Amino acid sequence: MIPLWDDIPRTRWPIITVLLIAANCVVFFQELAAPPAAREQMIAAFSLIPARSTAFVSGQPVGFSGGILPLFTSMFLHGGWMHLIGNMWFLWLFGDNVEDRVGHGRYLLLYLVGGLVGALTHWFFNLNSMVPTVGASGAIAAVMGAYLITFPRARIRTLVPLFIFLTWFDVPAFIILFYWLLLQLLSGVASVAVADPMQGGVAFFAHVGGFLAGIPLMLLLRPRRRVRAVSSW
Repeated sequence: MIPLWDDIPRTRWPIITVLLIAANCVVFFQELAAPPAAREQMIAAFSLIPARSTAFVSGQPVGFSGGILPLFTSMFLHGGWMHLIGNMWFLWLFGDNVEDRVGHGRYLLLYLVGGLVGALTHWFFNLNSMVPTVGASGAIAAVMGAYLITFPRARIRTLVPLFIFLTWFDVPAFIILFYWLLLQLLSGVASVAVADPMQGGVAFFAHVGGFLAGIPLMLLLRPRRRVRAVSSW
């Protein structure tokens, strides 16, 4: 299933969502423009390598820039065109309404904290992995979790393949998002069963961690509706 758009109107331009998409695209184009050796150095320096963060926590001389900073910088790197396009499409689809609901500053905080939780979750399940991890998926998953509890009954136009044909349906947001979360959780459990610290793959638990973080973050950050005071006689 490929979600295309939703039926929730927004009241203001999603400037932070647009800037985040632009930042991810600019970094990706820098990756593409760099010579192969420079690109490898860029990935090695700014991607999340769990074993390196584990070494930092263990007191080894890895340094803040090697053990902690990549928890954030890895959010702006991507492994290819489809990785970038898929992430940015989901960010645009779900992010504009979440930003509209909480405001620009709180939305950016939700995005960054959710991405950090996603990175920490991936690290927890891959403490000794030497495989570089990149992508904004954990942060975007947090936005999706926030969307779930804010607009659960939104109708999402969804492209669905039926045998050799493509059609679309309007599907409630909670069905799309719960299905996505279940798929990530099952895939993550399956990946643990065949875990190899020297093999790459999708950081499923980063998705799960980010999504679950987005729910309480949204509850904490969304503005409370003010009740007008009424005087009684």
